[in-house]
Amino acid sequence: MRRERPRIAVALHDIEPATFERCALIRDWLDDHGVGRVTLLVIPARDLHPLGERSPEMAGWLAERRRMGDSIAQHGFQHEHAGRSAFSRRTFLPGRSSGEFLGLDGDETRRAVDAGWRVLKLAGIEPDGFVAPAYAYTPALRRVLPQKFRWWAGLLRLHRASPVSGHDLPRQLTPAWGIAPAWGMGSESAFRRGLSPVLIRAGSLLCGNTLRLDIHPADLQHPRHMLALERVLKRAGGRREAITYDDLAALPHASAA
Repeated sequence: MRRERPRIAVALHDIEPATFERCALIRDWLDDHGVGRVTLLVIPARDLHPLGERSPEMAGWLAERRRMGDSIAQHGFQHEHAGRSAFSRRTFLPGRSSGEFLGLDGDETRRAVDAGWRVLKLAGIEPDGFVAPAYAYTPALRRVLPQKFRWWAGLLRLHRASPVSGHDLPRQLTPAWGIAPAWGMGSESAFRRGLSPVLIRAGSLLCGNTLRLDIHPADLQHPRHMLALERVLKRAGGRREAITYDDLAALPHASAA
């Protein structure tokens, strides 16, 4: 059997009007390093102002990026949940917080997801999939996602909402498949900032057939992060095919890992 070409799936997180310029710079930088297709994680309304009204320029950029082959994912609603305690937002993953949906009941979860989807739709951008802030999922969130999205991404793997063949059947999340951890940098503490470059280089060597790489606009503030990411991308080079999460979700189960 012909061996499949290894893949790299880069996700650019936390895209919103306040981070737009940095995200556009990172996207150009990825192109310079041979990553022609990226999954863009868009926050619909960080401050409750729809992105289409707040930054038409960003909405136009997202539409252009989609035409050029990128995939767009809804990244929560506000990304942070106002009014919840720090305990209820904590994800218990080292260096990660912003668990927007933790502590929400089913109706609150559905309203937040639907509101974010409508904001993106009104901006002319219908998301392909969903990535929860900090990868913090709840049972209520998992029940809501198949109603709107083809796939959702967790920290360790992707899930898809219906068979790839796609018939008009009730959409349900298939069991988890294709273990492919997302490797990214941490900027929340000095310890995690210092350790992240080592971990991401190790992860790129141990990831197997699919390398998932998370990049945040805050990484631009840390030269060691960017240097480590650049080394990983140079190593991936022409050896790995750049794909989106949408592409990854369409692969046969056995091909994702």
